[in-house]
Amino acid sequence: MNPDDDARAFIARWQGVAASELATAQSFVIELCALLGVERPHPSAAQDYMFERPVTFQHGDGSTSSGRIDCYRRGHFVLEAKKLKAPGHTRGFDDGMLRARGQAEGYARALPAAEGRPPFVLVVDVGNLIEVYAEFSRSGGTYTPFPDPRSHRIALADLAEPRIRQRLRQIWTEPDALDPARISAQVTRAVSDQLARLARSLEDSGHAPHAVAAYLSRCLFSMFAEDVELLPAGSFLGLLQTHQRQPATLRQMLRILWADMDRGGFSAALAGQVLHFNGKLFKGAHEDGYSLPLTPAQVELLIAAARANWREVEPAIFGTLLERALDPAERHALGAHYTPRAYVERLVLPTVIEPLRADWANAQAAALVLAHEAASLQGRAADARLAEARAEIRRFHHQLCTTRVLDPACGSANFLYVTLEHLKRLEGEVLNQLHELGHAQDQLGFEGETVTLQQLLGIELNPRAAALAELVLWIGWLQWHIRARGNAAVAEPVVHDYRNIDCRDAVLAWDAQEPAHDAAGQPRTRWDGVTYKRHPVTGEPVPDEAAQVPQWRYVGARPAAWPRADFIVGNPPFIGNKRMREALGDGYVEALRAAWPDVPESSDFVMYWWQRAARQVAAGQARRMGLITTNSLTMVFNRRVVQAALAAGTHLEMAIADHPWVDSAGNAAVRIAMTVLAAGSGEGELLTVTDEQPAEHGESAVTLAAQSGLIHADLTVGANTANLKALQANKGLACPGVQLSGQGFLLSPSDAEAMRAAGSGALVKRYFTGRDLMQAMREQYVLDTLGFDSQALRDAHPVAYQWLYDKVKPEREAKRSTTPDSIEYAERWWLFSKPRPKFRQSLTGLSRFLVTSRTARHRIFQFTESSSLPETKVLIVALDDAYFLGVLQSSTHIVFANQTGGWLGVGNDSTYNHSDCFEKFPFPGNDTGLTSELRQRIAALAEQIDQHRKRVLAPAAGHAGLTLTGLYNVLAALREGRALTAKEQAIHTQGLVGVLRELHDELDAAVRAAYGLPASATTDDVLAELVRLNARRAAEEAQGQVRWLRPAFQQAPAAPADQPLPGLAPADAPEAVAEGTADAASPAAPAHRPPWPAALPAQIRLLADTLAASATPLSLEQLAARFQGKGRWRERLPTLLDTLAALGRVQPQADGRWAALR
Repeated sequence: MNPDDDARAFIARWQGVAASELATAQSFVIELCALLGVERPHPSAAQDYMFERPVTFQHGDGSTSSGRIDCYRRGHFVLEAKKLKAPGHTRGFDDGMLRARGQAEGYARALPAAEGRPPFVLVVDVGNLIEVYAEFSRSGGTYTPFPDPRSHRIALADLAEPRIRQRLRQIWTEPDALDPARISAQVTRAVSDQLARLARSLEDSGHAPHAVAAYLSRCLFSMFAEDVELLPAGSFLGLLQTHQRQPATLRQMLRILWADMDRGGFSAALAGQVLHFNGKLFKGAHEDGYSLPLTPAQVELLIAAARANWREVEPAIFGTLLERALDPAERHALGAHYTPRAYVERLVLPTVIEPLRADWANAQAAALVLAHEAASLQGRAADARLAEARAEIRRFHHQLCTTRVLDPACGSANFLYVTLEHLKRLEGEVLNQLHELGHAQDQLGFEGETVTLQQLLGIELNPRAAALAELVLWIGWLQWHIRARGNAAVAEPVVHDYRNIDCRDAVLAWDAQEPAHDAAGQPRTRWDGVTYKRHPVTGEPVPDEAAQVPQWRYVGARPAAWPRADFIVGNPPFIGNKRMREALGDGYVEALRAAWPDVPESSDFVMYWWQRAARQVAAGQARRMGLITTNSLTMVFNRRVVQAALAAGTHLEMAIADHPWVDSAGNAAVRIAMTVLAAGSGEGELLTVTDEQPAEHGESAVTLAAQSGLIHADLTVGANTANLKALQANKGLACPGVQLSGQGFLLSPSDAEAMRAAGSGALVKRYFTGRDLMQAMREQYVLDTLGFDSQALRDAHPVAYQWLYDKVKPEREAKRSTTPDSIEYAERWWLFSKPRPKFRQSLTGLSRFLVTSRTARHRIFQFTESSSLPETKVLIVALDDAYFLGVLQSSTHIVFANQTGGWLGVGNDSTYNHSDCFEKFPFPGNDTGLTSELRQRIAALAEQIDQHRKRVLAPAAGHAGLTLTGLYNVLAALREGRALTAKEQAIHTQGLVGVLRELHDELDAAVRAAYGLPASATTDDVLAELVRLNARRAAEEAQGQVRWLRPAFQQAPAAPADQPLPGLAPADAPEAVAEGTADAASPAAPAHRPPWPAALPAQIRLLADTLAASATPLSLEQLAARFQGKGRWRERLPTLLDTLAALGRVQPQADGRWAALR
């Protein structure tokens, strides 16, 4: 038999089968596998493809229960089979399939984390129907109808169609191949590359980039309209092909076509009717550049793009790639990275879709309760109750259609498009439910109330990106609309000018922008930051002081207004606080900071968006906000904004402290944080990246682990290190090294020798960077002129003076602006910009001091000679006692530093800042278990570690290429227990890493003993003890007892610790003393019982939330006792609970109690 005959025989054999589920389900699946030509399930030790796969459900009270999946294939699907007695399109049938779907999703959630969630859930009514649901991100999101709510149900008779069988076959064999985003990405990249080549060719012909961008936007929308048959099929491609050799004719024909598309009616270009498209895209037919003259070769490029299948273009990435294609400065990046859809969904789902789906679950449950009650009634009473059920669904649909989402830095709208798609998917489910309740979809219809682009609001400064955002959203909306309803349902005008994308600044508004002038009335300018010239003496490139750009003054500057929105989501620009003046200009930054006094000046640019969005959530003007920031969000200069928001009555609903990302502005791989903020108090879900594997197009396949609890401002759950207090005992002993702000200070070994020969040896200091510490130490020096004014320097050291005059002064002058710092640096050009004069007093009398690279993969402290001078990326600790080296180098301190510091860079290296990692760290004392013997042992082990590292890395050891990073990479591999590579084995041998490991293990044990911590203490135990000890030390200091680390220095008159040090960040504002970890016991029954709500969805929500908050299952009587109400409200509780169980949200226990499913 051929496949079609096999399908007909299968359908005939199973049509109307009335046997029980147990007797038929496995036979149905086995025969379905044979029909599809795929392997049948079979038992195995791996349990990866089998019937009756066991799973374990975890309950809130710590108990478990077991279940079995009807059929499971790891990485493919969970299949739940039923044999429903009720025929299709009856209440019993709908309820049974809904219960089966809830049960299947519950099984998917219960699978072990190591297996991950499969992309598909299949719900089978044996002999009647297969429902298909998908969730390709595998991030814990809701399974949604696949491929869409209109066609996710496969009737038994549909198996006669080869395309349906192929879809099911792929679910069994290669499910990821069905991911629409993956399919579309390939088409989209190819189209964008063709458009980029055409854009480059048109610009080379002399056309302005903005005209090229507008022209190609009209072309590509025409291609899309043709492929979805909003224009006659093949008409636009045919027009190009017909007039390929007559470019002048083609130019006029396109002008005519687009003008006709703007107003609708008969088009002479196509000799037929065209729809009324309207919108802004086709306006201006009489303007120059509306339709560009092309060469035959350029027309050929356009034809190649038109041949693509524009139905398959992925709007979520098309906007980004098209923006690069049309921007000459960004076109080089076209073939590289774009932000993967899964990354965008990771923020959009918890910010926007999950709260809406929670509302939908309550509305759906309420409707089902009413439908159940209608089934027990007759006549008008039944009809009225069913009408109430439909009214509940319509109320939610109205809420969905009036929900507004704002992206205040929308770029080319990839976040808004992904949001749109999920809103339309949810709307499809709502309309399906209305249909099942007897309400025909055409009664509601897309001509009436529906999710539209008016609900998606954007603010974007870049005009090209703003225009593309509108284009991308319209293409995406029309794609979905036509896919779900067909192009016959498209109403005219096809495109509306909703003006929902606002092209302007999102954080600063002003009345006027005018050139800034100095006190003498001269225009203020600054170096443009990119133009250099050759120095007339040295021949080296130096900033060209003639390349100036104006400084601006912003009159009437104030915070920019945002439109009202229920949800705020987006990815604001990544500009660090130290780069803001260079990137934005002094005038803008000064106006911004004056307009936003609540945002600390040390904060990054993105935090102005974060603060504004958080303020709207706290004020009840938005339900949630979710933003991307760099992962420096956890560092103190940004964390203060988060802390202030949490103190204002909000909580973090979801957070990821560190995640890979692609910066569309620079097309670079970066590390970011995601935060979702909601109003009120509550716990959230902290996601941690546990594994990253390279994937296509620069994407990383990310594995996440979830942890629930109160998320602190430093994006942690557990011991609250965000509320640690700086300790006086540690003050004045740690500071970054010097900041040069001029490469002319650097000396090569020969330059240094020449300076010594000229009598300036006292100014020559050994200089090293953080990279030098961790990699090979270079021999380089600096001229340190601290203590000299320019006259004294010229008199005493004329050679050094001229060196700096030639090499530093021009650069400082070119970078002079209106800021006090730049003025001071230019006027004091012979000095480092941050020479740290006060802090250097703390090094007086020390023969050595401690240093660590502020950003490094491994946290390593070491001694260096006091005659050296580290750069600003190196942290100096003014302690020479090896005991302190031992404590700081221990795993106890490193756990603390990793938690209180941050993570930066593509390599995701830890950052160490003195104000958090050092000044808040409580050292052990006699009250924790430190004895004189332990102190001596810690010091001895620290000396051995320091000497061991210096010995194996010394040039005399002959181990060229051996570095500290290499040593500790191998040490990490040993601790992980993985096999060493050949290169690592060589490092292990040369560096005696086995010895180093033993020394570290012994040091870690000694330091833990000094804190009274057992050897079995976990990371959480260590952090909890250090938080408690910090609180105790702070309380002691408040009573006048300070455990000084260097009392002779710190208690001396006018010690640096008693006054602010130049170049250092100000001390943290006083914060509440941290308490111990919260009691995990279940809350007592509330003294005040909440009233039982009148609205049915609110009853559903209250009941579900009560069970979710309870640490133990609750009986019907216990539940009823938690609320107060009048009338017969208790009688409905069993129906409500049964409905929640049908939806997979609660589970009955064997003893009759009820528990929330987690």
